[in-house]
Amino acid sequence: MHNTPPAPPAERKRGSGVKMVYDLLRDDILDLVMPPGSSIDEVQLAERFAISRTPIREALARLAAEGLIDTLPNRSTMVSQIDFVNLHTFFDAITLMYRVTTRLAAQNWRAGDLEVIRGYQVDYRAAFEAHDALAMIGTNRDFHAAIAEAGRNPYYLALFLRLLDEGRRIFRLYYQSFDNCPPASVITEHEDIIAAIAARDVARADVLAKAHADQIVGQIQRLMARDQRQDIAL
Repeated sequence: MHNTPPAPPAERKRGSGVKMVYDLLRDDILDLVMPPGSSIDEVQLAERFAISRTPIREALARLAAEGLIDTLPNRSTMVSQIDFVNLHTFFDAITLMYRVTTRLAAQNWRAGDLEVIRGYQVDYRAAFEAHDALAMIGTNRDFHAAIAEAGRNPYYLALFLRLLDEGRRIFRLYYQSFDNCPPASVITEHEDIIAAIAARDVARADVLAKAHADQIVGQIQRLMARDQRQDIAL
């Protein structure tokens, strides 16, 4: 009698394959490794990940549900375009979330919260000094997510995380506009926000968060306005 261990359930293996493909493709899209408008070939993806096309399709369905890919009438698939026309609505939403989450953090932080926030600031500074735009985007997300966590409102946290994730392509353009060397003021802005939160100065936290968001939005708007007759280089 052979003591062959049972094979993992097919469902589980497929599920892990779907997550792997989804995570990698999502990062490639959000980081502009796969630029807007680039085509997606299921056969090539199956070869790349060495799995069948079924988990590829499931992963693509998840990305489509998030608006990151589009399926055209001829059934071809492409990375979705960035909606620059309606970008002002994203700017309004994320500016509001910067403000409300920072205000609440100043009001509601508990023991241990500031250490976490400061830890992410250390990571951001390291990415800044390395001129690593992708690391700056990731650690900036974690920094502001930790602030939102300290605010103790899970609904605001969930919405802010969605905006930060959806905005990664926009933030990538922001750092590209500085050739991945943004001004040192971004470090100072973070430090000032931390100080206001630590002091429980809700009003100042609000002012600083708005100024921080306005700086980012303003830079992206200037980038878009440089030459409206040409596509923004991705």
